[in-house]
Amino acid sequence: MTHVAIVGAYGSAGVAVAESLADRGVELTLIDDGDPGGGLCILRGCMPSKEVLSAAAHRFQARHDNRLSGIPEVDIGAVVERKDRQVSEFAEHRRDAVHELAERENVEFIHETARFVDSHTLAVGDREIEADYVVIATGSTVNVPDLPGIDEVDPMTSADVLDTTEFPDSGIVMGFGYVGLELVPYLSEAAGMELTVIEHDERPIDEAPPGYGDTVLDLYREQFGIEVLTDATERSVERGEDGGVRMEVEHDGRTESLEADQLFAFTGRKPNLDGLGLENTDLSPEEGWVEDTMRARDDPHTFVVGDANGREPILHVAKEQGYHAADNLVAHKAGRELLPYENVVHRVIFSGLGVYPFARVGHTEESAREEGYDPEVVTRAAASDGVFKVKDVPEGLATLVVAQDGTVLGYQGLHHHADSMAKTMQIVVELGLDVRELPDRAYHPTLPEILDGLFRETSARLDG
Repeated sequence: MTHVAIVGAYGSAGVAVAESLADRGVELTLIDDGDPGGGLCILRGCMPSKEVLSAAAHRFQARHDNRLSGIPEVDIGAVVERKDRQVSEFAEHRRDAVHELAERENVEFIHETARFVDSHTLAVGDREIEADYVVIATGSTVNVPDLPGIDEVDPMTSADVLDTTEFPDSGIVMGFGYVGLELVPYLSEAAGMELTVIEHDERPIDEAPPGYGDTVLDLYREQFGIEVLTDATERSVERGEDGGVRMEVEHDGRTESLEADQLFAFTGRKPNLDGLGLENTDLSPEEGWVEDTMRARDDPHTFVVGDANGREPILHVAKEQGYHAADNLVAHKAGRELLPYENVVHRVIFSGLGVYPFARVGHTEESAREEGYDPEVVTRAAASDGVFKVKDVPEGLATLVVAQDGTVLGYQGLHHHADSMAKTMQIVVELGLDVRELPDRAYHPTLPEILDGLFRETSARLDG
């Protein structure tokens, strides 16, 4: 019987592999030292962040709407307390699922740290486990840049923010990607902090057309009062005389000095591979070390899934990679061809506290052209549809990318409920539907009217 060891069995990717293999005639050893176990999304990512963002979103919308009087305050202590309770319940559910798997014949769970002794032998507690295949699903950890002086100032990371109940008056933020775009408005709205954000590029959201990043900048500056320095680079940081921080920044061709009470590092995540003993294997975790099949380049009996492979650190991708790796592992054992993992891009940033989320499905105009298409591209402002105005969320825009034969290639949205519309557009894109055949029917006014507007205008262009 084929023996498979999964290191990181509590995480989303590890669970997906385990669930897929449990009924396929293999011996499974599930290993995880998480305490409490549950995986990044549950403990430090998707779930807790949505809890805290939602509380601040209610305040923002009440403050933003001039039809309402009085501005509520966010009880951050209550937010964190409820977040902890919710996370505990979610994590317990995940652990129960793993432990239930371990009750099956030929499945064992070990709550210990694993370290490679050689390519297929793991030291786990006081045991050594030899496996025919090893699946690495150890997730990711925060990535704090190696900036001169940063060891002196102890920056707060996203994990710290989610657990903190009291914040100082001001802060400097490094990192304006997914994590920064979500947590910066929380610090401003819920904690009332004065913030300066360092953005390396001309605008954020570099995977979207320029208008999207510009819209985000306008929203954050005007609606949240956040200062964003674009085309800026951190040079060094040090502890200030009053206990705060001082940062030297290159901006507009000159060096500026910024001071604040706290430094925040929202600078992304990196694969969690330290301490795994990869130096005792043939594996070398560098660019391209994991193939499209999820198999390690240097060892056909090792698969790496989820954040650990550094390819696309997104929850639903981690799950899909886990299921795909399980299929390929079985195929490899049977001597069959391994298939590459391919997915339609489906990403959401809960920007603007989730009131103005950004969603991308499939191609942008740029990526479509890189693939050889000559796309028809239509962009529509949210304010063009009255329903956004009456709901007092008129900011934002949406874009449809369509091939000349009518096939819908992609959608981007930065507007109220763009995240909810992403699933509909994922179906449209994955099925390769013709925009001219999509229903255009009158119905009670709802926010997806923006999609109908895109469908109509694109169809008219193609038929014109």
